[in-house]
Amino acid sequence: MSDTKKVRNNYILIDYENVQPSSFEFTENFPFQVIVFIGANQKKIPIELATSLQKLGNNAKYVIVSSIGKNALDFYITFYLGKLCEKDSKAFFHIISKDTGFDILLKHLKENKILVNRYNCIDEIVALKKSNWDAMQIDEQIKLSVEYLIKRGNAKPRKVETLNNSLNSLSGRRLNPNQLKTLINTLAKRGLIVIEEDKVTYRLKESESLK
Repeated sequence: MSDTKKVRNNYILIDYENVQPSSFEFTENFPFQVIVFIGANQKKIPIELATSLQKLGNNAKYVIVSSIGKNALDFYITFYLGKLCEKDSKAFFHIISKDTGFDILLKHLKENKILVNRYNCIDEIVALKKSNWDAMQIDEQIKLSVEYLIKRGNAKPRKVETLNNSLNSLSGRRLNPNQLKTLINTLAKRGLIVIEEDKVTYRLKESESLK
C-alpha cells in the first residue's frame, strides 16, 4: 500500500534580487513548482533561465514586484509562502535566498510542522542533487538522507513507518521496500538513528552530511 502514496509537492520560491541562478534542471517525474520573484528594478533575465522555466510549463511562473522599497520582495515571498502553506500544508517548501531574515519565519513554520528550508543556492536542495537513487551507492544515499533529516529540525519522523515514507518520498519513490529497509538499517548501524520498537530517535551531526 505504501507504494501508492502520493509524493509530496515541492514549491521553490526564488528571491531573484538576492540569488540569480543561470538555469536549472529538475528531477524527472518529481513534483516541483517554481516561482521566481523579480525585483521592480530587474528588467532582464538570462535566456538560459527563461528556457529552463518554460520547459516546466504551468509548473513555473514569475511574480514581478511592482513597487520599489526596502524588503518589498521579501514581503511578496512571505505572502505567497503563507498562501501555499494554507493550500498544501503537507508539501516541501524551499526558499532560495541568502537573506537570513527569513529564518525567524521559517523557524516558526517548522515549529508548526511545516516542511520548509532556506538555501543560498538552488543546488543545495537535496532532492535536486540526484535523480538515480536506485543506482546510488549506500554511502551517497546515507549522505543525502542525513542532509535531509538535519534540515527537518524538530519535524523529523518519530516512527519507523513515517521515516520509511519520508525517505521514500525524498528518493522520488525510486527505492523498493528492500532498499529502504537497507537504508534505514544502515542509518541505525552507523549510530545515526536509534530504533526502539517502532520509535526513532536521532544522533545526527552536521559533519555527517559532509562525509
